[in-house]
Amino acid sequence: MAPKSLHIDTARTWRGGQNQVLQLVTGLRELGAPAVLVAHEAGELRRRANEGLRFHDFAPRSEVDVQAAWALSRILADVRPDVVHAHDPMGVSLAAMALPMVAGLAPPLFVAARRVDFHLRQHAFSRWKYRQVDVFIAASRGIARVLETDRVAADRIVVVHDGVNVGWIDRQAPVDAHAAFWLPKGAPVVGNVAALVGHKGQKHFVAAAARVIREVPDARFLIVGEGELREPLERQIKDLGLERHVLLTGFRDDVIGLQKSFDVYVMSSVTEGLGSAMLDAMACERAVVASRTGGIPEAIEDGVTGLLVPPQDEGALAQAIVRMLRDPDLRRQLASAARRRVVDDFSVERMVNGTLEVYTTRRPAAAP
Repeated sequence: MAPKSLHIDTARTWRGGQNQVLQLVTGLRELGAPAVLVAHEAGELRRRANEGLRFHDFAPRSEVDVQAAWALSRILADVRPDVVHAHDPMGVSLAAMALPMVAGLAPPLFVAARRVDFHLRQHAFSRWKYRQVDVFIAASRGIARVLETDRVAADRIVVVHDGVNVGWIDRQAPVDAHAAFWLPKGAPVVGNVAALVGHKGQKHFVAAAARVIREVPDARFLIVGEGELREPLERQIKDLGLERHVLLTGFRDDVIGLQKSFDVYVMSSVTEGLGSAMLDAMACERAVVASRTGGIPEAIEDGVTGLLVPPQDEGALAQAIVRMLRDPDLRRQLASAARRRVVDDFSVERMVNGTLEVYTTRRPAAAP
């Protein structure tokens, strides 16, 4: 019998991680593996969850929210899962607190997803909660290396790359960026899709744009996403006199259709676990310029499936963008290879099956 899994995601926002959670839960159910989703009652994941999913919601306030842990323990007692899969650090905390509260529950396999290449926090509570985890599923080998640096034993780490639903992407209607944002007819479009936070490196993307337009004056740059750095980015764009060339679009529901109109997709991250928006762009058969950091080189092979540049190197980033814009044959060649790489190695089916294999081959830690 397929293992029953319970999935916890505490985020209110919608980013790549939440998309992966939804794809995983849906995919497991399609394979006949029962899966239950627990997510924040005010979160975007809750809103987007399909009606067919078995769903529980809660509203945790912090990693040490005892009331939320108690609510989660009642869900665990009701569902009695074989696997508890926490998809963010707060979820790990609450699950670690909740599991001992459930009387008579056979210890489930406790899985922690890791999709960022940040180091684990080292204060006492974090060390305790991560000791409760049986296995970490890392979205890239780069993340696995960080976990090993943080003294997580290699036999507690399994790499399962994030997955892309290529069929769903193919069904999304293209969005004409020129019409949507009143861009000059024929102007090449360079896009970035990411939350406006420091490690995504949009300030380097904007600085590179200033260099690119000296050589490709009609180029236009779209930054799709929202976040805490909107105002600093707006000031930077104004200070560089780029108001006509660089647009902050905010959060958009039609991001996949919009990506299909990009001539070049840029992943300017300083650090990056893997980059689900980049994988989406590759599935859209877009040419990619990306930072050589974290798990990005596992998808982008320089000169084969895209172009890689050193992180925070604005000159190299600008040079690679110009090269792409000036060489349409190179763009087509790299975009086609990028599409093949995603279909072969980063499909949602591979992600779901790889995760299910972890569930079925691993065993929970023995009770003390």
